[in-house]
Amino acid sequence: MTSSSLARCIAGTALAAFFASAPLEFAAAQSPSPQDLIGLTASGSYLAARHAGRDRNAAIEAAYYRAALKRDPKNGELLDRAFLSLVVGGDIDEAVKLAERVAQSDKNDRVSRLVIGVTEIKRKQYPAARKDLAQSIRGPITDLTATLLSSWAMAGANDSKGAVAALDKLAGPDWYAIFKELHAGMIYDFANNQAEAGKRLERAYKLDSSALRVVEAYGSWLSRNRPAGEALAVFEAFDKVLPRHPLVVEAMTKLKAGEKLSPLVSSAQAGAGEALYGLGASLGRRGGEDLGLVYLQLALHLAPNHPLALLSLADLYESIKKPDLAIGVYERIPQSSPLYRNAAIQMAANLDALDRGPEAEKHLDALIKQHPDDVEAIQALGNILRGHKKFAECADVYSKAVTAIGTPDKANWVVFYFRGICYERSKQWPKAEADLKKALELFPDQPHVLNYLGYSWVDQGINLDQGMDMIKRSVQQRPDDGYIVDSLGWAYYRTGNYEEAAKQLERAIELKPEDPTINDHLGDAYWRIGRTLEATFQWAHARDLKPDPDDLPKIEEKLKNGLPEETSSQAKAGKKSGDGG
Repeated sequence: MTSSSLARCIAGTALAAFFASAPLEFAAAQSPSPQDLIGLTASGSYLAARHAGRDRNAAIEAAYYRAALKRDPKNGELLDRAFLSLVVGGDIDEAVKLAERVAQSDKNDRVSRLVIGVTEIKRKQYPAARKDLAQSIRGPITDLTATLLSSWAMAGANDSKGAVAALDKLAGPDWYAIFKELHAGMIYDFANNQAEAGKRLERAYKLDSSALRVVEAYGSWLSRNRPAGEALAVFEAFDKVLPRHPLVVEAMTKLKAGEKLSPLVSSAQAGAGEALYGLGASLGRRGGEDLGLVYLQLALHLAPNHPLALLSLADLYESIKKPDLAIGVYERIPQSSPLYRNAAIQMAANLDALDRGPEAEKHLDALIKQHPDDVEAIQALGNILRGHKKFAECADVYSKAVTAIGTPDKANWVVFYFRGICYERSKQWPKAEADLKKALELFPDQPHVLNYLGYSWVDQGINLDQGMDMIKRSVQQRPDDGYIVDSLGWAYYRTGNYEEAAKQLERAIELKPEDPTINDHLGDAYWRIGRTLEATFQWAHARDLKPDPDDLPKIEEKLKNGLPEETSSQAKAGKKSGDGG
């Protein structure tokens, strides 16, 4: 589990406006050495940066743009691109050097003013920070960002009342309120004005009691200012909605031991970092990857060990398909952190995404040895083994998760579903059927389980009516899922209704045109209804789409000889079953 975001509404137009004058490129592969850069011309470095940008690695892009800039120092485009790539890559100390030059050439450049202002907060140059941040404003996101950061600069200068007054004056969309109340409360808490802090944090909590940082800030204040039971109740309420979040578990453990919780923020720098984290995490989850990366990198510039900012940054790297960068961020989370286990599990998934499966398995094995009852870690290992088609092994691993769970509830349906898949694929059907039924018992009408069990029955020629009904119910819930629609088409095929099978499989192809199994299925259906030329085309396409090794010989045989004639039992099954209903 990662952090729950603080914001619920984001204005996407502000993101486009923010970067309209400076589109980001990202870079590739390995960082160039000084020797790599020596022989490159300005244009060569520029082209290398653009080429590397397709791999979305900003640190490497920055190296090439900076090399180009050295050879053409008056080139404004190179300056902008080098600066932005440094920010997105997290090298803020170097970025601020270029930010000064960008701001000199364009006094209205908002990104450079933001970076300069953040750096000035870190240096405790609070008046200068407020001045530069004021020039970074234009639009809903940037207005809120600049106001939050300026308020923390005022708090750093011992003007908490002025800081909160600035927040209160800010008008904007309704979703501003949660940020304004939370940060007003933390500013008052930082200034030791406990009465006002409590009022503001309580307001934030009433606005959204499911926001993790709101719960932490309010709960910590309650633990220091009210009877311990009140703080515990706040965390327990959150735990019922989002169970077992590590930070919440840690807080509840401390409270039950009679400890008080420290304020969420202990300095103006940390408060500004918290503001940037909250906005960056929210933006990153809502399609604003570029600006989310900027905010999260700036947050970590102010608060290098902020665990939730690190997790959010890694999560954002995962969303832009950069598992190598995600791993680098996860490695920054210390083993002493309550979030280390979550980071370790995600790091294993990213190792597997880089085709480093054995390393991922070893990583999870070590984690499970430390925590034998860690269901999430066990399930993660099972998922990796299942992805590599080690079905007998993954069934054994999922069995460990079932044992660790003890008495399962609805949330555990997926463990039985995955173990059922592994049993079925390792030819242990009775065990698979029992697990799939158990998954449905825990989560009735779960579409993926309905589809898998129904498909398996129909494919084996048993429980035809019940299986067909299950698949139809699955399709009703997931009409745009190509795999589930394929199951319905194949069920019609198996029950002899070839016309309806072709119809459904054609729809599945529209949804998943590059899937070899669906193309193979459609070829079979076409053959049975006499469309042999089209059948041959579909089988050839399935062959070219790299099907499973076990399926390839069967497809090649069909391409040579077509399908064999139906047996009398197959024909009878088709006539008897009709449309399978």
